[in-house]
Amino acid sequence: MKDSPKLAVVACAALTAFVLVGAGCAKKKVAAAAPPPPAATAPAPQPAAAPAARPVPQPVQAETAPARRYPDAATRARIDELLAKIEDAYFDYNQHTLRPDAVVALKADATELRDIVTQYPDYKMTIEGHCDERGSEEYNLALGDERAKAAKDYLVGVGIPDTQLAVVSYGKNKPVCDEHDESCWQRNRRIHIVASNSK
Repeated sequence: MKDSPKLAVVACAALTAFVLVGAGCAKKKVAAAAPPPPAATAPAPQPAAAPAARPVPQPVQAETAPARRYPDAATRARIDELLAKIEDAYFDYNQHTLRPDAVVALKADATELRDIVTQYPDYKMTIEGHCDERGSEEYNLALGDERAKAAKDYLVGVGIPDTQLAVVSYGKNKPVCDEHDESCWQRNRRIHIVASNSK
């Protein structure tokens, strides 16, 4: 039994080796199958982009003829009638302020005249200032100008645009009467309105 201790050592060694090998094997685990990769997830839905904004169609406007800046023949004829009806406005001797009867003469058809001519900005009128034969040429030209301006101020006041009214003075150069008395002179101290352009 001499060999018994040897045998015990060998058996012990073998057992230790077995345990160690078994323990090593026990520690060594079989690699578990790798988990499947995560399921491919669809990208998170992006908010739908707003469709490209289409231009909002503008309402179709009927083709309109551009506004006329000058009256047609029929309208000019009506203006001429009104100008003929607006009596000359008369002034006192050596005065340029409108008398009440002059205001009445201007007012009679000025409203209708205004309503027509304001629609046609290229239509122009001239207010002529006149004087009687007394006084110098220079004085009467200045007085006739003041009379025309007084009438223009009145017409602008009722709504006729300033840009459509011009003034001119003829002084004593265009009398309507050639007698040398007060009744004739009174007829010459006046303003008269005429169309100043024609097409």
